[in-house]
Amino acid sequence: MKKVVVIFNGGTISMTVDPRIRAAVPTLNGEEIMSMVTGIENYAEIESHTFSSLPGPHVTPELMMDLSKYVQSFLSREDICGVVVTHGTDNLEETAYLLDITINNPKPVIVTGSMRNSSELGYDGPANLSASICTAISMEARNRGVLVCLNDELNCAGEVTKSHSMHLNTFQSPEFGPIGIIDNNEAIFYRDNLKKGHIITDIIETRVDLIKVCSGMDSKLIDFCVKEGARGIVIEAMGRGNIPPEMAEGVKIAIKKGVVVVMVSRCFEGRVLDSYGYPGGGKELRNAGVIFGDSLPGQKARIKLMLALASTTNKEEIEYMFECGRYKNRIS
Repeated sequence: MKKVVVIFNGGTISMTVDPRIRAAVPTLNGEEIMSMVTGIENYAEIESHTFSSLPGPHVTPELMMDLSKYVQSFLSREDICGVVVTHGTDNLEETAYLLDITINNPKPVIVTGSMRNSSELGYDGPANLSASICTAISMEARNRGVLVCLNDELNCAGEVTKSHSMHLNTFQSPEFGPIGIIDNNEAIFYRDNLKKGHIITDIIETRVDLIKVCSGMDSKLIDFCVKEGARGIVIEAMGRGNIPPEMAEGVKIAIKKGVVVVMVSRCFEGRVLDSYGYPGGGKELRNAGVIFGDSLPGQKARIKLMLALASTTNKEEIEYMFECGRYKNRIS
């Protein structure tokens, strides 16, 4: 029987409602959660470990990096066929994406969680765990990178986002749809994952900020980030990749001071492109040295820029990482 490591990492899946404060808090340990995944012993041998018991918003990029190293320590074992990681859903997609970029291993890594805590009717944690384990033992799941599994759907870490604050099917890949499903305890895949690269690094650069663009904004937030020592800034721009003209000068100054600026769109779907030539338009920004982040949402572009800046100080290499998608592995 195949052996799967399940790494417990907090989140709603580990929570119950505290009657004193009438709110959900971390309570359950890994053994207590696994005891509710009845019958899984007929499919896989489970080895459980606890990495943390943190709510999602408490997980920092540094902890995500530590988790990546922790996961890789189990993937290196010959007796392990795959790893399942639990996580709070608020920023699950960020952690899953960091794992996807930093882990270069054919074995399946599945990230899961739950939208309802164990005190609620319809607690979905055990079902999501069992589906994730069934995916981890599947030969078809190999060489597909990190997958996110909730509500019997499989989505690629690089494509998925949390789309609703409460629905069980909150994790969606708006541009391309799920890569597969779990049906009758079997992982079924309908397409291949899209282009993918890895950034192999042992460290992460946390001095990267994210700014969302709104009508009438000027450069004060950009100026503040530069003053505070930011090495990178991700701008979540309008439409195809455009900003108010009052912001453009701040972007140019930041780049001249050595700050790497990556631009993505605040739109739910679509990629950025230098289509417009007016002040603040994408053409002017590209000519100024802004890197285009394709179809990544701001939160993932920030994770990628953190890893890129930890890997290299060469702006051309970073641009290639974002705009070509295929690049040589780099160790820093």
